[in-house]
Amino acid sequence: MKFLKSLILRIFLISFINQIFFNAPKAQSAEKIKIVYSIFSRTITVDSLKNFAENGSSSNSLRKILNATGSSDKEIQSILNNNFEIPITIASKLVYSEIGNIFLNRLSTILRTPNTDDERTGMLALRSSVIKGLYTGNGKINLVSFFESYPTKTVILDVNTLSKVMNKVKSITELLDFFTSKPLEKIKNN
Repeated sequence: MKFLKSLILRIFLISFINQIFFNAPKAQSAEKIKIVYSIFSRTITVDSLKNFAENGSSSNSLRKILNATGSSDKEIQSILNNNFEIPITIASKLVYSEIGNIFLNRLSTILRTPNTDDERTGMLALRSSVIKGLYTGNGKINLVSFFESYPTKTVILDVNTLSKVMNKVKSITELLDFFTSKPLEKIKNN
């Protein structure tokens, strides 16, 4: 009798563990993008962004965000549909390299997973999104396919951090332009 109870208990535990680990639902792609700006936030669906990129039509919530950018619809569609072509093997090597880790670390402060402040989780999500996006796009990726490949249901886009990074990039670009195009002549002229 003890043996039978022990056997039933073991079978139950194995079945339970099997259900938890091998049949757990997996996030296939992002469904929403939560845009956070200071204390305000708006949520749009990835499908509405994809629909806008392909057809130019937008939902009311997406239209409000598009109007706030100050850019034309054609410019935004161009950005969303701009394909980057890179072989998956090279992209994989790049996102696992030291410079790739630094880039993904910084990018994970702009695009992040919900409910985590862990940099490693953000980096893994970004890495996964790039590789899966390139795989499904046969070596091509754009912003829409990137979001479609993001491994959580919601992606958080932090606009404050994005604007800080863009300001740094602009100042670094100006500095590089200054030093690469005859700086002594510019100093003399100023």
